[in-house]
Amino acid sequence: MATHEIRFGDNDRLAALVAHLVRADALVLLSDVDGLYSAEPRRAGARVLSEVHSLDELAGVRLRGGSSGVGTGGMATKIEAATIATSSGIPVLLAAATSVGDALEGRNGTAFHPTADRTASRLFWLQHATKPRGRLILDAGAVTAVVMRRASLLPAGIVEVSGDFESGDPVELLGPDGAVVGRGLVSYDSADLPALLGHKTRDLPAEYRREVVHRDDLVLL
Repeated sequence: MATHEIRFGDNDRLAALVAHLVRADALVLLSDVDGLYSAEPRRAGARVLSEVHSLDELAGVRLRGGSSGVGTGGMATKIEAATIATSSGIPVLLAAATSVGDALEGRNGTAFHPTADRTASRLFWLQHATKPRGRLILDAGAVTAVVMRRASLLPAGIVEVSGDFESGDPVELLGPDGAVVGRGLVSYDSADLPALLGHKTRDLPAEYRREVVHRDDLVLL
């Protein structure tokens, strides 16, 4: 694996990825504040959120709570790390380094509950630890097939290709509005794809009658 794939930029994100890799029972993130606050900790009325069951509960507080002197990440990166871990079935405790014992006994800190079951390591890596090498713009029908029916992506549903990539590289899948809907491992080189766009698989030469991104190599974002 190329070295840029393991340069994640902060210790919190790396901790979440390792927690999944080793199938940890839980992840503890240490900060210089005693949990995730509803507003800046120094503001009057700010309170610690003792539990988070859904990311929807973090609307308005996601980037608040001060910066951490522990490790390299601030509160925003700790929330990102908690999101990564809980989305793969791992509970997370955010606590102050000076009172982690109390937090482990439930007396302070913020507990993030799992939001999904554990995912396959290969798809987890694809979603959280890869850098897309290109983009595929899909038409509306292809977006529906990929997102709603969990179908593979075929050449007929692609309207535009950008980037320089090879077969097996990760690419982003975008809808007609430019919104990213998924990420997958492409089965064609970028130089070969433009000539295939819009064509049904059965109309292509035999060596090109395959999915552009197989559903088993695709994660929705």
